[in-house]
Amino acid sequence: MFTRPSGYALRSPLLRREGLTRGSVGARLAELGRLERYLYPNTDAGRAQLLEDLNHQLDAVRARMPEYFNTPPTAGMQIRRVPPAIEVGAPRGYAQGGSLDGTRPGTFYINLVNTRIWPKWALPTLTYHESVPGHLWQGATVLANQEIPLLHRNIGIPAFAEGWGLYAEQLADEIGMYQDFPQGRIGMLQSFLYRAARIVMDTGMHSKGWSREQTIRYFIETVGLDEISATSEVERYVVWPGQACSYKVGHNQLVRLREQAKAQLGDRFDLKAFHDIVLLSGDMPLEVLAGLVTEWTEGRLG
Repeated sequence: MFTRPSGYALRSPLLRREGLTRGSVGARLAELGRLERYLYPNTDAGRAQLLEDLNHQLDAVRARMPEYFNTPPTAGMQIRRVPPAIEVGAPRGYAQGGSLDGTRPGTFYINLVNTRIWPKWALPTLTYHESVPGHLWQGATVLANQEIPLLHRNIGIPAFAEGWGLYAEQLADEIGMYQDFPQGRIGMLQSFLYRAARIVMDTGMHSKGWSREQTIRYFIETVGLDEISATSEVERYVVWPGQACSYKVGHNQLVRLREQAKAQLGDRFDLKAFHDIVLLSGDMPLEVLAGLVTEWTEGRLG
């Protein structure tokens, strides 16, 4: 069973192993993010190395996917830099699904305006969320399913899609993707921490009257992100109130449905088949997903 991240999980022993024993979790994460041994040079060579490392991570996790999915997509997937002409105003990272005809691969774009906002321990989780087994994997799986209507291969529902993105982060941890780089698990825990903090800052700005500067300061102190990244997150939710809730609402439902099915089915639970039920019909309201999983569970019991 997946253990949900907590301040304690970050304080002990992960941050202690890095020699960070004083201050809040946010302060220690900020200090960890400034350590030169985890940073790429902010040069063209540094950017090229970062992209090469991320594409290696993508290849490594994709090679594991047949162990956990019955219908691995064959479409191309890649990681590229956000075009420099737009990177100043672009998000920190985002996924673009492949084309319907398969000629354009799915792409995870990472913003490299400054490589020092990307410590190496934070990057694997981002890769798993945006590419495999996250958004690119989900999108390619649906696009490959010719048995569902075209609309269902293109529709987007944030609670489903972002819930799957967080589930992908969890799944990567469960299958041991951090075994060779345990510091990457700090990045995963920070990822869950800042998804929770975004809900607080969203509420603070849109209900409690927090200023932009106050909200940035809260995010830096709580999550330990650098000022560039914290500002990007705050400005995202200035114009997109409520969307931050979709991540954990969707993730909680996916985990709940999986654990309920496992409890009911016992040895008859099949993780590959569960993933088919979740992914093959495309994005859907969470109530519909719950109905599908219940029907699938009852069918296996019958």
